[in-house]
Amino acid sequence: MIRTTVAALVALGLTATGAVAQNASQNASPNGRPPPATGRAARPSPDEPSTPGPVVERRSDRGAQAGEHKISDADIATAPVFEQAKSSHHSVTIDGKTIPYTATAGTLTLRDDDGKPIASMFYVAYTADGAKDANRPVTFLYNGGPGSASLFVHMGLAGPMHVNTDSPNATRDAPFNLTENHESLLDKSDLVFLDAIGAGYSRPLGDTKGTAFWGVDQDIDAFARGIQRYVTINHRWNSPKFLFGESYGTTRSAGLVYALQQRGLQFNGVLLLSSVLNYGAHDSGFDHSFVSYVPSFAATAVYWKKAPQPANMTAYLQQVRDWAAGPYLTALTKGGSISPEEFDATAKQLSAYIGIPVEFIKRANLRVDLNHFRVELLRDQNRILGRYDTRFTGINVDNVGANAEYDPSDTGINGAYVAALHEWLETGLGYTSDLNYWPSGPNINQSWDWRHRPPGGFGGGGRRENVANTAADMGMAMRENPHLKVFSLNGLYDMATPFFGTEYDINHLYLDPSIKNNVRFGYYPSGHMVYLNQDALKQLKADVAKFYDDATAH
Repeated sequence: MIRTTVAALVALGLTATGAVAQNASQNASPNGRPPPATGRAARPSPDEPSTPGPVVERRSDRGAQAGEHKISDADIATAPVFEQAKSSHHSVTIDGKTIPYTATAGTLTLRDDDGKPIASMFYVAYTADGAKDANRPVTFLYNGGPGSASLFVHMGLAGPMHVNTDSPNATRDAPFNLTENHESLLDKSDLVFLDAIGAGYSRPLGDTKGTAFWGVDQDIDAFARGIQRYVTINHRWNSPKFLFGESYGTTRSAGLVYALQQRGLQFNGVLLLSSVLNYGAHDSGFDHSFVSYVPSFAATAVYWKKAPQPANMTAYLQQVRDWAAGPYLTALTKGGSISPEEFDATAKQLSAYIGIPVEFIKRANLRVDLNHFRVELLRDQNRILGRYDTRFTGINVDNVGANAEYDPSDTGINGAYVAALHEWLETGLGYTSDLNYWPSGPNINQSWDWRHRPPGGFGGGGRRENVANTAADMGMAMRENPHLKVFSLNGLYDMATPFFGTEYDINHLYLDPSIKNNVRFGYYPSGHMVYLNQDALKQLKADVAKFYDDATAH
């Protein structure tokens, strides 16, 4: 049951500074038209173009192309410098128990080191009602992009309300079915959903440009300031604390947990859903990405009955991993010096695992690109596969193209999530804004600064800047805090962040044997958004609940 009592708007009393509008010529769209008044633009296809290269193309999250819009002057000028908070009271049933809670939608004012307001970060927090419990955890959650708002983990994974979809089929049209989320994490932790600056209702303030936040290290700093502010004004410094990010949000989390630790905020755990921690490992000219996709291709081939059906899927995928990291990697490493016999044998075995014809694999020089796999596996059925989730299928304009025209696992659920977020904020929580709500922040991904300066030590490159390898940061955080726990959650049918690539990244944290068991893995029969499969969500919730118990035990 949802109780509709809504508290009055609360101003938290910071010193206000007027927001200065930016130059209109810098914020008009290139075609001269302003962004749509609603700000609810359709999400772009997440299939990135062939440029700028494999670093972004192979493993970036949704929101890679945000169209030609820019945040308008009026939108930035409207962003609140004063912190706002609007609270309402509700309840949700989880595991048969009714949990009353307070929902707070509001803003956090981020300030630079001199105290100048630089950004307004939108958040929605859910806190369980009742007597104050010093042991009650608080978890900060977000999506990735970079440049995506947190509506997907909010309205699909962990929040007390979620939207039902028809996955793995395209979801029917509105009205969408918004219901209580009986698998919410609210029984284990208070929840705070944060939007990146420039996405959702989060905005830069005054003369601060959006690009001041649009980069690996810039984004980490913004989230660190936002989390520290929330913890301070809500008196949660002594609470158990967790980070929960999805996709590029895992890249953020790995760097963020170290940054927060340097500010005196020690975390109990980090949950990584559909991870990519080291973009540099996927740079052009290396074969790592081709190897990391093979087990996910194999799982998909089994799902679509394009490969033999194994009696034990777990054991089968381990066999595929061993071959991919062994004979297959060896063959690719040889490049042009590979013998004809080894070339033929490799093509035949790869074909047997991933369901793509031998001759196609040979023409691809043993390196099957993700886009090729998505159009080739079910070409005989005139269907393309989803990128975020290969259980989804779609139809190209013709059946001869080399690339998928769109991602049916994105278009099939996007409208439902955007509508549900608006319905819940505006009707359920009573929160409205004159700002445009951006599911994917305009031009954030295109403007992203991928450079990162990791901590020192082995893997830190002597603190030289690299291409977004935050695995080094998380490894350092775990060595400095040997109690920090990490849980990697993976979908078997996820092609945006294939699980074998995730294992590679996490296996390169350089952990001492005494803390290696602080990392655990979970695998689920779903895609990038594991929660689209409701049975998988139930298992994920059970696994995460145990993780919380273990990470807060003394």
